[in-house]
Amino acid sequence: MELSLGFPRRARPARAGRTASGPRIHRALTRLGRNPLVLRAVLCILLAVLLLGGGWLWLRDSSVVSVRHVHISGVHGVDASEIRAALDVAARRMTTMDFNIGALRSAAAPFMVVSELRVTTSFPHTVHIQVTERLPVAALSSAGQRTAVAADGTVLGPALLSSSLPLVNGSVEPSPGARVSEAGVLAGVTVLGAAPAPLEPFVARVFNGSEGLTVAMRNGLLVYFGNDVRPHAKWLSLARVLAAPSAAGAWYVDVRVPERPAAGLSGSSASTPVQTSASDPTAAALAATLAAAVSGGSTASQGPNESSSPGAAEAARPPASEASPSGAGESASETPPSPAPGG
Repeated sequence: MELSLGFPRRARPARAGRTASGPRIHRALTRLGRNPLVLRAVLCILLAVLLLGGGWLWLRDSSVVSVRHVHISGVHGVDASEIRAALDVAARRMTTMDFNIGALRSAAAPFMVVSELRVTTSFPHTVHIQVTERLPVAALSSAGQRTAVAADGTVLGPALLSSSLPLVNGSVEPSPGARVSEAGVLAGVTVLGAAPAPLEPFVARVFNGSEGLTVAMRNGLLVYFGNDVRPHAKWLSLARVLAAPSAAGAWYVDVRVPERPAAGLSGSSASTPVQTSASDPTAAALAATLAAAVSGGSTASQGPNESSSPGAAEAARPPASEASPSGAGESASETPPSPAPGG
């Protein structure tokens, strides 16, 4: 005789979520079936959501909101017409409700001068495109070739070269669209990119000399920057020195410490500290004063805190012998005079 004794099995605990959700859904459907008004309201809401979603998908890509008016600003230079045409064609392929900024950037990618695009759409057919450009600040000379370079070191190509661009020498020839890798070249274009607009035409070249990074003006004036740290403060310090009567006839200005500029005057073997007023105007107002001094403007139109002097106009004005573009390049490559002791 065989006896089999079975062991009692433990019942698996039911999952609370499954056991609870099933009856809840069933009860909710039962209530909806008993109340026709509630059921109709729910069905109407679901139908409206489907219609609105489908209508939105249809409208955002339909001709009802297609781009028809494209307004472009911030474009200058020799490639301006080509950039405008490329952006206009790309924008008109889209709608104001489904505008793809990536496609617009792809259209502007062949133009290295374009740095940034900002787009604003106006319903139903208008698009405003604001272009930020990388303007050339220097002519990079390397391996016997010249190319325009922006302040961030981007190589813009020879098409954007002009005789007014200051010269920066390098040893490696980068390809257009690339960024220069030489530290000295990057420091030079950084300083040039921070130059006030009225002083830009008077800069001949930037080089590394005995006093560090040095800016040579077209009339022979040397400006010792030392490095590319705080370039805006150093340009402002230079502008204040040029506007000071005590700096008339200076052949170099030392702005390595912008708070304590010094000038080397003709006939002096030592640097002369230049006293500048603490109530000097801002960089923009002072740059406007220098521009008026260089162009021969009268002091009657200047503010009470602005002053122009013969030294400012004399130090910034390029010599009359530099009338041709080739003359500017040749004078820029000459060896600068040795600084005075203590400069």
